Amino acid sequence: MGKLLGNLLGLTRHELEELALDGGQARFHGRQLYKAIYARREQVFENLTDLNQTFRARLAAEYRIAYPEVQREFVSRDGAVRYLLGLEDGNSIEAVYMPEEARVTLCLSSQVGCAVDCKFCFTGLLGLTRNLTAGEIVGQVLAIAKAQRIPPRARLNVVFMGMGEPLLNLPAVMQAVGILADAQGLALPVRRITISTAGIVPRIFDLAREPVRPKLAVSLNASTDDQRDALMPLNRKYPLRQLLEACRAYPLRPREHLTFEYVMLDGVNDSDADAERVAGLLHDLRSKVNLIPYNSGSELPYRPSPLKRVIAFQSVLMNRGVPAFIRISRGQDVRAACGQLSLGG
Repeated sequence: MGKLLGNLLGLTRHELEELALDGGQARFHGRQLYKAIYARREQVFENLTDLNQTFRARLAAEYRIAYPEVQREFVSRDGAVRYLLGLEDGNSIEAVYMPEEARVTLCLSSQVGCAVDCKFCFTGLLGLTRNLTAGEIVGQVLAIAKAQRIPPRARLNVVFMGMGEPLLNLPAVMQAVGILADAQGLALPVRRITISTAGIVPRIFDLAREPVRPKLAVSLNASTDDQRDALMPLNRKYPLRQLLEACRAYPLRPREHLTFEYVMLDGVNDSDADAERVAGLLHDLRSKVNLIPYNSGSELPYRPSPLKRVIAFQSVLMNRGVPAFIRISRGQDVRAACGQLSLGG
C-alpha cells in the first residue's frame, strides 16, 4: 500500500503560495490553487486548467484534495440532516445541515468529542479524543455543500455549535474561519459565522483580538455560580463574574449583539427568579438571549421546561429590557438538535 498523499484542504493562501514557490512555480499559481480548492470547490487536479501541466502533474503525484467522508445521513422530518463524517484516522464527527426559507445554516464540530463535560450535553459523554485540523473543519462545509448541491456563494450561515469547545481549538478554528470568510475562499461574510463557547475566559480575550472576528455566543444556562457549577463544571475555573467581564470587554460591530444561550431545564434553571437574576447579570451588555427548551434523551436525567414556563421566563427578560427569543431546535427526531450530537446510529 502506497503512502497517503498530503491533503491540501485547510491550507491558507500563503501556505499554497509557498507550496507553488517550492515547486518552482510563480507565487500567483498558489493563489490560483487556493481559489480552485475553496471558491470553485475543485477536487481533481486535472480540472485546474489555469495551472500549467507540469504543476498539475506534480500536485497529482504528491497531494490530494480530500473532504471528510459522508458515512451516514440522518434526515429529520423538519428537513434538517445530521451527517456522520469519517476522518482519515478512523475517528468520526457530526455536523448538521439546517435549511430555512432564505438561507441554510451549517452546524460544525471543532473537536472529536468534548472535554468540557456540561452535565446536560450528550457530546460530553464521549469525552475528548482530539482537536480537528483546519482542513477537517472547512471540510465539513465542503462535504455537506457537495452532498446537498449547495452552489458556491449561496447564502450560508455557519455556527460552531457542534461537537467540541471551539475556543479550546482556537488556532485551527480561526484558520478555518479565515478561509471561510476570505473573498477568494468560501466568501462567507464574517457576520454569518458564529463561535459558541461554554466560557473559556482567556480565549474570549484572544478571540476579541483576532483581525477576522466571528460573532460570539456564550452558553450561560444558569443564573448563579452554584447552579452553573453543577451544570457546567467549567464555571468553577471561570465563574460568572470573570465570564461577564470578558463579555463586556468583547468588541462589537455596529448593530451586533452578544448572544447568550440558555438551555431550559425543567425545575432546574427555569423559574421566574432565575429569569430575574439573568436579567440582572446582563443588564449592562448589548446582548440577546436564546431560550432553548432542552433536547432530552434516556442517557441523561434532565427534561425540557414546558413551553408555558419558557414563555413566562421570556416575559420576565423582555420586561427587564433584555431581548429574548425562543429557539426550538431542529432535527430532534434524528438526534441532530442542540446538545444531542453523540455519534448515535
